[in-house]
Amino acid sequence: MLAVWTAVNALGGSTPPPEAFSVLPVARSGPQITPYLQYQTELAWREDGKRVKVWDGIRTEQDLLRVQNEIRQKLLTMLGGLPTTRTPLHPRVIGRIAMDGFHIEKLIFESLPGVYVTALLYVPEGDHKNGEDKKHPAVLVPAGHAENGKTHYQALCQRLARRGYVVISWDPVGQGERSQFWDAKAGKSRYNRICAEHAVLGNLAYLAGTSLARWEIWDGLRAFDYLLTRPEVDPERINITGTSGGGFQAMHIAALEPRIKVAAVSCYITSLPMRIHNRIFKDPDSDPEQDLYGMISNGVDNAGLLLLMYPRPVFVAAATLDFFPIEGTHKTFQEVSRLYSRFGHADRIAMAEGYHGHQYSDENQKAAFEFLDHFNQLPERHALASAKDLDEKTIQCTRTGQVMLDFEDARSLMDLIRDYYKEHQTGSVQSIRRLYLGDNYPGIATWNISEYGGVAPAEHQIAWESAGSSIFAGTSIDRYVLRHSRNLVMPLLHIHRTANQGHRWLLWFSKDGKAGINDWPEIVKCLDAGFDIVTFDFRGLGETRMPYKAVSEDDPSFAQLDFDHAYVNPLSSVLAGYVYNSLLTGRPYFLQMIEDAEIAVRFSRLKLHAGHFSVASDEEGFTLASAIAETLLTVKLIPHPGGPIMKWSDLVVRRREEWPIQYLLPGGAYIH
Repeated sequence: MLAVWTAVNALGGSTPPPEAFSVLPVARSGPQITPYLQYQTELAWREDGKRVKVWDGIRTEQDLLRVQNEIRQKLLTMLGGLPTTRTPLHPRVIGRIAMDGFHIEKLIFESLPGVYVTALLYVPEGDHKNGEDKKHPAVLVPAGHAENGKTHYQALCQRLARRGYVVISWDPVGQGERSQFWDAKAGKSRYNRICAEHAVLGNLAYLAGTSLARWEIWDGLRAFDYLLTRPEVDPERINITGTSGGGFQAMHIAALEPRIKVAAVSCYITSLPMRIHNRIFKDPDSDPEQDLYGMISNGVDNAGLLLLMYPRPVFVAAATLDFFPIEGTHKTFQEVSRLYSRFGHADRIAMAEGYHGHQYSDENQKAAFEFLDHFNQLPERHALASAKDLDEKTIQCTRTGQVMLDFEDARSLMDLIRDYYKEHQTGSVQSIRRLYLGDNYPGIATWNISEYGGVAPAEHQIAWESAGSSIFAGTSIDRYVLRHSRNLVMPLLHIHRTANQGHRWLLWFSKDGKAGINDWPEIVKCLDAGFDIVTFDFRGLGETRMPYKAVSEDDPSFAQLDFDHAYVNPLSSVLAGYVYNSLLTGRPYFLQMIEDAEIAVRFSRLKLHAGHFSVASDEEGFTLASAIAETLLTVKLIPHPGGPIMKWSDLVVRRREEWPIQYLLPGGAYIH
């Protein structure tokens, strides 16, 4: 279809109408499985299929132990390793609260020098036998995502204490008394202490080649060390349980500390490919520690974490209506339980499921406690003890309510992330091109191109379709739809002067994707300079955006953002969900955007007979333009006068809290 327009705007400048820049039909509003989300989901299942194939090769217990060791090494690599020295804890008990049958000690210890951990220790009243105090089993209870951290899990801890367990529960970094962004004047954090502080910390940790989970796990390992110092604790009977974010920590701590006897994990275990779309619709708040880079593509997933418990006892508590898909819980549990059964340990793995939402329900606690009691040689009992809820001030460990205010030598995790980077930057320097062309490069340079015939193209094929052309004031705007990678759709424009014979070629985009009506003045400058312009939408941006504003349960203020800002919010958004999905499957979104540029260039060369390209962008897209030019050697960067190139190392060193989520690149700080 050919349309010819003439238009004059109120300022006297000629501009094409908006429809000249539109390639795809307008999508209906609301949550939907977009082509990109479908692509991510199918990729996740293909990667998971590789893990399943490896597991199918487990024939003997020796095979299992070999796979288990490989998973453990992969997990440590994804975390960026753990600290190598268990430094002095310097524990101090701040106060003691008498309760019915136990007491609570308010505790502060240092998991690393200057890293203060606020904790509560629940200690059963001592039994005397032969003049000696009885040794008790113990349970670590890492806190899940609650603004007030350990305070939220009092009932769980009290119930365990009244069954005879010594219990320690602590504030994770970014929660409770361990805010990293506390505004003393305002009396609150600059971010919510449910997931948002984790998002700021975790995104920066990725750039340094590590994960926020590294420090969360270390806090738990040091809480284990503290229990070993207590005379009331039987060191052979230390266990762990937690729910939600506490379930995540419990699983990882138990996986990496073989002395933990039993693990009971609630509302966490699922199959990660099932979280790819579920996270955007049901749980959009960014929580980077739970998305280890390569967790699916490295063949680990939640099943691998459970397998690291073998042959120790492990219990899974699940919720049918959870946002962690219950079907994934069943799949993962069955995979691992079959291996436990095959080698004679069927009694050491169990699961309970309640028909409710995301919670460690009474029925699931009851089942988990009975499992713990059995393997800790405690008397059989079936009732849950009552609990007395104490107010937050009563069980506060610090004077001010925040460790960063109480201790002059307190160290921010932002500082630790920076120091981690500095300690590791002496290693080999990576280039963006080398990273792009690594193991997961899809080989775009050899892809074939053909006209779309109504059938989805093969995986390494580009199928193009004309979506019409417009002529405006001597300028043609040709619209194309490119289909590739089975599911993906790319809207692309070829903008050129009909009289231009020079055929200099320019790849142009903005932070939002391809050129639109607001970019026309810039496009005219490029046309006047003699360029044919190819401009396109990156996957998940522009016309391929999901027309849906993800709803945060953690921070109602996000609902006040307009759609354009809500869509790219690094703390909770559709785009953030896409980015974290890409990390799970081992090909960061930033590299996928470069793939889109290469696809656009290949199409242009084979269909439009383009020559060498230059690339240009608006100020906010200039970092990506620079990376494209560095990666695709036949593409030359056109400098932007106001467009500095963002350096990932600068973000880490300067401790930048927020930046465009699409630029999240694990290990990016080491790229030069």
